[in-house]
Amino acid sequence: MDFLKFAAMLAFASAKINIGLHVVSKLPDGYHAIETVFYPVKIQDAVELVDASETSLLLRGTAIPGAVDDNLCLRVFRRMQADFKLPHQQLVLLKNIPVGAGLGGGSSDAASILRLVNDKFSLQLSNDALLDYARSFGADCAFFIQGKPVFAQGKGDVFEPLPIDLSPYFLVVVKPPVHSDTAGAYRRVQVRRPALSLKEMVQQPLKNWKELVVNDFEASVAALYPEIDEIKTKLYEAGATFALMSGSGSAVFGIFTQPVKLPGLEQDNQVFYGV
Repeated sequence: MDFLKFAAMLAFASAKINIGLHVVSKLPDGYHAIETVFYPVKIQDAVELVDASETSLLLRGTAIPGAVDDNLCLRVFRRMQADFKLPHQQLVLLKNIPVGAGLGGGSSDAASILRLVNDKFSLQLSNDALLDYARSFGADCAFFIQGKPVFAQGKGDVFEPLPIDLSPYFLVVVKPPVHSDTAGAYRRVQVRRPALSLKEMVQQPLKNWKELVVNDFEASVAALYPEIDEIKTKLYEAGATFALMSGSGSAVFGIFTQPVKLPGLEQDNQVFYGV
């Protein structure tokens, strides 16, 4: 196959927050059914494809635990390389989204690789085809193909567009210096099905969210890492209308009606303002 090639192509991979997360049942295959709201935020990695004599991944920025060969970006590219007989590329990842934070950085990077490969080599894969690829690498990965606010069900990869807009507010994300393990969080979580769907909850006024919207992972993860509860308390003390741990943690976000600075939280944590 002949490819229209560009020497290098670059994309920016955005993070997400979970506005609530319910673990509603355990599925026969051992996975869990959830409901959550994925919302994109402006914390970004940069991902680049560069023509090369062999396939490799170059990491820059924040360190990523584990072997480079196990990185999700490289696994995604090698799958597509085999399926479409693609030439060698060097993948360059400039990491800024915190790792082990519940912000979906690795999944977003992988989705960016899917889109970059589709564009660079003119594969003309449809959005549905890209979603199918992404789902095989994880539910969060599928969300990042479009990266628009959605209500997610099933394993977290069945999406319904949601008319939710936080742009009038000021978002702060705080990542403590602890790494939360997703598999461990699922092992400890209590499965439950709430009387009211999260989809209905988040369409109520923001001022009501504090009493309604929860993350089922938060209690067990915060029991291991008390920093999470401490950050959440400080966000509310600083005037947040709503604060919650994202995903399986450990990052906590706060939604404010006006810009704030939180120097007390900056001392021990990564703090991202206005995302």
